[in-house]
Amino acid sequence: MKHLLNSSRRQWPFAWVLGLMLTLCAWAAAGPALASPVTVTDVLGRTVTLPGPARRIVLGQGRQLNALGLIHPDPISLLVGWGNDFQRQMGEAYSLYRARFPAIETLPTVGDSTADGFSFEKAVELDPDLVVLSLSIAGTRRGPGDLVAKFEAAGIPVIVVDFFLQPFRDTVPSLRVLGKVIGREAAAEEFVTFYQERRQRIAQRLGPVERPSVFMHAHAGSAECCFSPGKGTFDDYITAAGGRNIAAALLPGATGQISLEQVLALDPAIYIATGGTHLAKSSGLVLGLGVSAEVASRSLAAQLARPGLEALTAVRNGHAYGLWHLFNDTPTHIAAIEAMAKWFHPQLFADIDPQATLDEISRRFSAIPLNGTFWLEPHGGRAQDLASPPAKP
Repeated sequence: MKHLLNSSRRQWPFAWVLGLMLTLCAWAAAGPALASPVTVTDVLGRTVTLPGPARRIVLGQGRQLNALGLIHPDPISLLVGWGNDFQRQMGEAYSLYRARFPAIETLPTVGDSTADGFSFEKAVELDPDLVVLSLSIAGTRRGPGDLVAKFEAAGIPVIVVDFFLQPFRDTVPSLRVLGKVIGREAAAEEFVTFYQERRQRIAQRLGPVERPSVFMHAHAGSAECCFSPGKGTFDDYITAAGGRNIAAALLPGATGQISLEQVLALDPAIYIATGGTHLAKSSGLVLGLGVSAEVASRSLAAQLARPGLEALTAVRNGHAYGLWHLFNDTPTHIAAIEAMAKWFHPQLFADIDPQATLDEISRRFSAIPLNGTFWLEPHGGRAQDLASPPAKP
């Protein structure tokens, strides 16, 4: 009997350790249930608290995958639904994601990327633990707080981010918010550091430089000339690169239409056409992922030969350029700003290599490779300082 008691006592420590290990395994399996709460402040200044990092996300705009894919190695694994704009507008990017993450094909959609096209009901049915809305559909088109209030009333956490309307104000805070809600703060901060260093380098060199006049022809070739950014959006990039967007004084909002006659009368020193693969069917400017330099160059030459545009001083003097339009909703726009800075002030930025910047983003951060043609200048374009517009012949 005594031997049995001693044997039992000797077994107690083992049993206790085994029980502890089983308990710890159960806690680990519980995962998010025991995670610490996550509190963030979004771009609308709203404080939002989640019980733990989000794992079932609905993206109101599919284009927000551009940002998620810079701070998470498998952003598709976080999604239970998204807007259908990504596949429609970024077919090449969708194909690259599909090749690497086949689950993307099974993601339910929640409507298009406008406030009126977004389906609140479909989003709720997907039982998300977080909804991510862009500023452009979170109330700016239907009255403050419209969709946000609906999700709050349904008990579903919602954050608002922005890489489009006010990119210079909102890109960094939006990245940090996204990083925190998915438990990838360090990855988000690494990209933020990369991004801010390049922004600051451009700003410090520019100083009080004289700014050349710039006209940006958005979606060149898609419709009657000329759709253009007003305040915010691409205007932020032009300003950061040391240019002066002539449309900002003419358009009351973020985008709008300017007549060809107005453009010819203002005769900007620099002309920039934007485009993408979504314009291929309309014979517009084709740039972006998977596009060869030859295809892009031919499409830009066709745009510059259109009646009216060829009369611009910028076109005649070789200061007409092409730029991927979909830089307008992704933090990779820092490479586009570097490209424009070289066009506007080639002497100041002779050592800046925007392609190297984009290649580094592709290598260090992006969930998909960023290969293609994203900007170009016409054959024979001349590098000269444009602080003072060239004289008309």
